[in-house]
Amino acid sequence: MVKGDFTMAQYEIYALKYAGPFTSSGAFLMWLKEWERVEKRNYYIWCLKGKGGPVVVDAGVAPELARERNLHGYVNPVEVLSRIDVKADEVQHVVITHIHWDHASGVSLFPNATFYIQDEEYRFWLKDAIATRPPFMHVSDETSKAYLASLEGTDRLVLLNGDQKVLPGIECLLAPGHTVALQAVAVDTAKGAAILGSDCAHIFRNYREDWPSALIVDLVGWMRTYEKLRSRASSIDLIFPGHDPIMSTQYRKVAKDITRLV
Repeated sequence: MVKGDFTMAQYEIYALKYAGPFTSSGAFLMWLKEWERVEKRNYYIWCLKGKGGPVVVDAGVAPELARERNLHGYVNPVEVLSRIDVKADEVQHVVITHIHWDHASGVSLFPNATFYIQDEEYRFWLKDAIATRPPFMHVSDETSKAYLASLEGTDRLVLLNGDQKVLPGIECLLAPGHTVALQAVAVDTAKGAAILGSDCAHIFRNYREDWPSALIVDLVGWMRTYEKLRSRASSIDLIFPGHDPIMSTQYRKVAKDITRLV
């Protein structure tokens, strides 16, 4: 049984910056273009607030890994969530969009949550020998994968097969391209259907210019994902990327490092 009162399940969406800004070549954000440009990006988690209680999208980075990687501007996601009166140890639902280190390594920060992950994504990162090759090891984290593995077979790990409504007003959408089975999150809001696309795009320009960002495992799948997300969102302005600094600067600020997107 899903906990919470989900009557009239509409949500507000908050972007919570937990690290950054970081700089890189523009080609990281706009695949194989703009090499000479220096662009900034932030690291985020997201929180959905509605009558059913908070739902967190992605887990951020745990303090131990943040120290190891010397993350600029890092704040423990637990602390950032507390600024909007959300206690991490009381969060019941966390959607993990994909198992890259900056989106999944903070899973242990949510000790009472149920995690929702695509089955294909989970099995690639935890079962497939290809995931132990250097390019994949570079973008993943062994500690968080071990934590997720410890939950296998329990009710705290829900493995999804394709598009699936996980809670009233919230649907996970299979959206491959950046990883083998990344999932976006469609959310019912007062403005219509909004989508947290995570790293289906690093910045808003990716969606608007129909051009992917970096770390591509399936370019054809990525283009089909763009078609799918545009068709599901009420407006292209309601499709939110994974790392755009605009989410911190051009939306209503509600607390330090936190803005309300919808």
